[in-house]
Amino acid sequence: MADTPLDLTLDAAVLTARLVDFRSESGTEKPLADAIEIALRALPHLRVDRYGNNVVARTELGRAERVILAGHIDTVPIADNVPSRLDEDGVLWGCGTCDMKSGVAVQLRIAATVPEPNRDLTFVFYDNEEVAADLNGLKHVAEAHPEWLRGDFAVLLEPSDGQVEGGCQGTLRMLLKVTGERAHSARSWMGSNAIHAAAPILARLAAYEPRRPVIDGLEYREGLNAVNISGGVAGNVIPDECVVTVNFRFAPDRTEHEAVLHVLEVFEDCGVEDFTIDDNGSGALPGLSHPAAAAFIEAVGGTPQPKYGWTDVSRFSALGIPAVNYGPGNPHLAHKRDERVETAKILEGERRLRDWLTA
Repeated sequence: MADTPLDLTLDAAVLTARLVDFRSESGTEKPLADAIEIALRALPHLRVDRYGNNVVARTELGRAERVILAGHIDTVPIADNVPSRLDEDGVLWGCGTCDMKSGVAVQLRIAATVPEPNRDLTFVFYDNEEVAADLNGLKHVAEAHPEWLRGDFAVLLEPSDGQVEGGCQGTLRMLLKVTGERAHSARSWMGSNAIHAAAPILARLAAYEPRRPVIDGLEYREGLNAVNISGGVAGNVIPDECVVTVNFRFAPDRTEHEAVLHVLEVFEDCGVEDFTIDDNGSGALPGLSHPAAAAFIEAVGGTPQPKYGWTDVSRFSALGIPAVNYGPGNPHLAHKRDERVETAKILEGERRLRDWLTA
């Protein structure tokens, strides 16, 4: 499939199948990036640039607004679910159908079929979204060529089941360490059990009542949970250290620093000796009051929902660009062995975007 050119005259559902059959697990995106670049360079109305395995194409029509349509071209590891399969109910099965080659297909179709949009468009196709943040292609483009990402509004075509999802929540992962004194378990009174000492942390988590702030009319639900606990030396040793890993999913009205301060405050008197920040990603405000966002919501319809997970809309928010998630896949099916997407939703998503950009 790697030598097969992409035919952008195919409808978005068929193009999705072609993209799924074009394997591109994280770290192996080069052949697909090559094919996307070749297909876009054949379109005379676009300026095309490339950085690594990231392809950026732009119209330059001098419109009053510029909108970014972005999507990652990598997938999680294939689980015996390629090549794609279309069933009799119009459902396309395969790795990446939902997350997010159906969204990428919609991007490519808009790039090919809307040569004179009512807003200037920037199309971003980037690699390594499904792996460590420092490998993320959108991050690399933003650092190396921030001018390529200038815009007034961004749509990330991550799966949202055809609903507008505003912004995204931040995520903080923190390791909380409690200590004790090692001893022989037959003489436990001579030591201090660090695992037992972690009990106040767990009790505090069980009693925690998360905020539910409303931002731009969207209710975000925060969550603070233990996701791992580790401790122990041997079967006959009282442990002298225990580490509880907590994950705080915080609303986008908090900064990363404020999220850290909040978690430390929650566990202030729980015997925490030390802490390590393992991951901290800021959220993104929905920005639904921006004129371009309001016009987009009016065009695609539905009631906007908050995005509870973290997505790359956060990177656009950091650049000062309001962004939403809007894609045809159902996010609950992402990364599953039975990943799938309704072809009708792919075609509907393409139609709605075209209507918005040509009205």
